[in-house]
Amino acid sequence: MSEHYYTKRPSVERDLHTIHEKLHGRAFIFTTDAGVFSKKGVDYGSKHLIETMEFLPNAKVLDVGCGYGPIGLTAASMCPEGHVTMVDINERAIELANDNAKRNGISNVTIVQSDLLEQVKDQKFDAVVTNPPIRAGKEVVHRIFVDAYDCLVEGGSIWVVIQKKQGAPSAMAKLEAIYTEVTEVSKDKGYRILKATK
Repeated sequence: MSEHYYTKRPSVERDLHTIHEKLHGRAFIFTTDAGVFSKKGVDYGSKHLIETMEFLPNAKVLDVGCGYGPIGLTAASMCPEGHVTMVDINERAIELANDNAKRNGISNVTIVQSDLLEQVKDQKFDAVVTNPPIRAGKEVVHRIFVDAYDCLVEGGSIWVVIQKKQGAPSAMAKLEAIYTEVTEVSKDKGYRILKATK
């Protein structure tokens, strides 16, 4: 199988790019690289999630599979009195996310290399956001849902973006088996935004 972004140490040759994005009304500059997800620009699913997700200004948020940081850094800018923890298995993604936080002047973040939620299991969050690593397989995606439940405060929610053709119906069913309330908040171009509340 060819290597993809869900890997601890990408071996693909580095290929740094600078991209400019406007997310949730704010201009960002990101450095991206080969071996990370959506290196040529923020993908449509992530943008759709960013424009849909909502948090209180003091929320504690966890971004699972943060990549080079667009979702988590936008969440941090939406929660000026809160804090965002960003995790990814990919070393290169973590390095880029740290650089991008500094470049965009965002300091209310903690960025940690972690296989899914392994390094944050003992923490509690008001919200979890994820554009899950579909290419890693359904088992990995569903594990995020299960582990996120344990990390959420009572009444906390997970926000998920997933394409219908890449498993949205089974993701919905899995979330409904775990969470108290699950809603499809938005859908566009085959992408579903699911919100599941503990």
